[in-house]
Amino acid sequence: MDYINAFWVGGLICALAQILLDRTKLMPGRVMVLLVCGGAVLGALQIYQPFQEFAGAGASVPLTGFGNLLWKGVQEAVDKEGFIGIFTGGLKASAAGITAALVFGYLASLIFEPKMKK
Repeated sequence: MDYINAFWVGGLICALAQILLDRTKLMPGRVMVLLVCGGAVLGALQIYQPFQEFAGAGASVPLTGFGNLLWKGVQEAVDKEGFIGIFTGGLKASAAGITAALVFGYLASLIFEPKMKK
């Protein structure tokens, strides 16, 4: 049942993002920012954690899960370090994911030949 919940919740989040892209004049970057900020706001309201426990990877893998992770990192860092935690907490919490994205992006650029659009 965990796989089914992850599948339909992740699919629903992606479908909602696709509807925003298709039916509005929002650019893809703005939709991604909306998803990250939405996850952070839902995390701050303590709504996202129970949702993530229900859906598993279906809620933690999309960009909303990244926003929630940033929020949790900032919250923990502010509790430990005070004001400076606002600036350091999100990066500490998401460092592994950001590093993986950079490393695998670099490796993909070595394997494939990136080209600029004309």
